[in-house]
Amino acid sequence: MIVLWRTTTRCNYACGFCAYDRRLGGARSEVTEAEATRFGALLADWSKARREQVLLSWLGGEPLLWRPVWKVSACLAGAGLAISATTNGSTLHHDDVRAAAIATFAELTVSVDAPASIHDRLRGRIGAWDRVHDGIRALAAERGHAALRLRANVVLMRETIGHFADLCAALADWGVDEITFNQLGGRDRPTFFPTQRLRPVEIAMLEAMLPELRRKLAAHDVLLCGDTRYLDRLRASASGLALAVEDCRPGLAFLFIDEHGMASPCSFSGDAYGVPIASLRTVADLDSLPARFAAARAKLRLATCDDCPSTQTFAKFAA
Repeated sequence: MIVLWRTTTRCNYACGFCAYDRRLGGARSEVTEAEATRFGALLADWSKARREQVLLSWLGGEPLLWRPVWKVSACLAGAGLAISATTNGSTLHHDDVRAAAIATFAELTVSVDAPASIHDRLRGRIGAWDRVHDGIRALAAERGHAALRLRANVVLMRETIGHFADLCAALADWGVDEITFNQLGGRDRPTFFPTQRLRPVEIAMLEAMLPELRRKLAAHDVLLCGDTRYLDRLRASASGLALAVEDCRPGLAFLFIDEHGMASPCSFSGDAYGVPIASLRTVADLDSLPARFAAARAKLRLATCDDCPSTQTFAKFAA
């Protein structure tokens, strides 16, 4: 079971393509330490009862700015959960942050989008590249025999796709274990999207470069994820074609929790199918979620399901 939990909507970067850009107004929300610890312990109980590993992954905003992240992570890792996070890398230059990540995380995904000057501009922070470069290299060197898996995730857009191969080579040199990629989405910042969205010509460019790029990275023991199903998803999006998912088996292998404590089959379905985690108190309550989600979907099928944007459904992480 993979559980993605957006613990905070605070962020210290100003990415024009992200809904949590620090320049944007509005209230910022966070999960409380007590509720994260309580529900995490329930996930650990479920994991033991069902003999199934649970990977609990913190998202944001910037999850490493969530103040109780290290205390809660250490507690839940001790209870038997595998813990991970996706970060912009802005705090990895701190020795204590790297030490905590090595001690408590099973994996860490760092967002890196383009070579230095472009990355800094897209992230809205001078020095962002240097911090992520120095942080990843230090983590790779310091982890020793720890189980921490280092992953880089790249957002591909019109401006950056031509740099993708060189960026992957740099990331391999820094010491990452695997690389994943997303195409730019338009839901969070629709004004940014039109001039940067990938078109069929960029998808064709990506498809042409991938076999040789995979081979070169594999020679350095670096895995470039995403198989042909994932390319089909990217190609369809770039061409304006819908890809429906008839049954994503909601709640069986994947769960999304937002900063307000609503659990749902994915990050796009919380308003329609969300269940408050405050109402989930027992292992049996967790067992009931797939049936509850399926019943909600049978009653009201979301238009989102007719063009599913959930990348994990289309094998983003496949080898």
